[in-house]
Amino acid sequence: MALIKLDQASVEIPIYSNNNRSIKNSFLKKFTKGKDLPHSVKAINNITLHLKDGDRLGVMGPNGAGKSTLLRMLAGVYFPTSGRIEVRGRIASLLDISMGMDSEATGYENIRMRGVMMGLSLKKIRSMEEEIADFSGLGDFLTMPIRTYSTGMHMRLGFAVSTAVEADIILMDEWLSVGDSEFILKAEKRLENFIKRSSILVIASHSDALIQKTTNQVLRLEHVS
Repeated sequence: MALIKLDQASVEIPIYSNNNRSIKNSFLKKFTKGKDLPHSVKAINNITLHLKDGDRLGVMGPNGAGKSTLLRMLAGVYFPTSGRIEVRGRIASLLDISMGMDSEATGYENIRMRGVMMGLSLKKIRSMEEEIADFSGLGDFLTMPIRTYSTGMHMRLGFAVSTAVEADIILMDEWLSVGDSEFILKAEKRLENFIKRSSILVIASHSDALIQKTTNQVLRLEHVS
């Protein structure tokens, strides 16, 4: 059973060096009348949350309220500086679908590397390789280093890999829309089916319409004072 549980979870992110002799801090102190500069900022504060199978959570709030930080904490990028977090289930993070790709490696090599990063065996990855390659529509480009790819080609490959693995928990920052009009249509269908097969969805968005369409509960974040 998939589960996400937060108990009074907060995240503080470092923003300045502790070295008071740094040129940057000396410069900034001139504009703060010599006051000590903060070394961190509290991005999210005391969030309590319990999600189980079937939950579809929409995260809303103004820019800087901590939506992306919350998603990254759930993905394991950030750890809570106070409070507790418990996550059970395989996570598919669609926050940065090109993350971890090696620009000097070929498309096929990146498929294998991303698969390993997602916890798959090489045997399992190879069994999925043909389907991923076919969906990406990149053809012979997959034998070339991805530094030769356009941004759209990067996105298509990252999307094809990220949505090929069954996931219990899906994390999204806005709805993904990748590639040209033809690819977008099949990507939309693939993404919808991918989400349907998952147990828990957490999506951050500014769109009320998207949240109403895709979720069954909402968490509204405000700026941390």
